[in-house]
This record gives sequence, C-alpha cells and structure tokens, in this order.
Amino acid sequence: MTHSKFYTARGDRGETARLGGEARLAKSGSLLEAVGAVDEATSAIGLARALVDDATLKAMLRTVQEHFVGLMAHLSATPEARGRYPGPGVDDLAWLEARIAEFEAELPPLRAFVLPGDSVPGAALHVARTAVRWAERRVVALAEAEPGIGAANLAYLNRLSSLLFVAALQVDAEAERCRLNADRSL
Repeated sequence: MTHSKFYTARGDRGETARLGGEARLAKSGSLLEAVGAVDEATSAIGLARALVDDATLKAMLRTVQEHFVGLMAHLSATPEARGRYPGPGVDDLAWLEARIAEFEAELPPLRAFVLPGDSVPGAALHVARTAVRWAERRVVALAEAEPGIGAANLAYLNRLSSLLFVAALQVDAEAERCRLNADRSL
C-alpha cells in the first residue's frame, strides 16, 4: 500500500478514533452522526458563502465555519480531552445574537411563511439553515447519550439557524430591490 498525505486507510472497516484517544469506534454511531451533520452544515454554509455578494456577510459566514471547526473538535474529543477543545462559547453566542439583531433591524415583521427560492444566495442560506437544524438535532441526541457536550455549543447551533434565516430574508429582500430597480429602468 502506498503512503498518502490525505488518507490513512485506518477507517476502511467502518471504524475511527476520537480526538485524544486510541480506541476505535464505529462510524455508524451517534458521535459520527453528529460530527458528520456539522461537517455537512459547514459545507452548506460554504456554498452560501461562495454565492453571496456582500463582503460583510461572506466574512460572517467564514467566521461561523471557523467556529464549526472548534465545534467538530469538541464533539470528536474524548471526554477526558474535551476540555482542551471547548468549541463555540458564550462570546461566540453573543456575537451571533448581535448579528441577528443587525439583520432584524432592517427587516419588516414576517406576516406569512417563507418560501425559499427568491434568489440563489438566499436559497443557499436557507439550505444551510436546514442543515444546521439537522446538525443541531444530531448534536442534541449525542448530548443526551454522552454528557459533557458544552451547553453553549447547543445554544450556538440553535441561534445560528436563526441567523441564517434572517440573513436569507435580507439577501432575498435585496435581490427583490435590485430586480425592481432594474424593471423601473427599462
């Protein structure tokens, strides 16, 4: 077998090791379900980041992805090593809440259910939101089975889906304003 920088082949039989541990565990377990769901969510956020035009929103989504690296490390760590990998904390949660407030200040109250798809970037943000909701449910299930998952991590996922929702609304509202301005200039 050849050596590669990008794979070890140690997981070819459906097992992996935790961060800070040597014992092997099944990739089908709740831990890998949770980590995999967070990984999927960060990829969906990355797609949204690639599609949005606003530099501030791009930077915000990049920060969230960086927080998710910490969250995946926190979840993947053995209970003994988890303290070295705290994941998002209360300051990160406050940062999310401040971003939500910024978006909310510019949006009218909702009067109906939202149908995603008014713009490609907005739809991508909605897909990221639903991926985060899925990840949240998987992390909650893991936390129920394995004590020691930081409460701020659960709150972060919950709040992040709200942030992605208001960001999608804002992106869609801006796309509509641009469309209306283009129609008026004809």
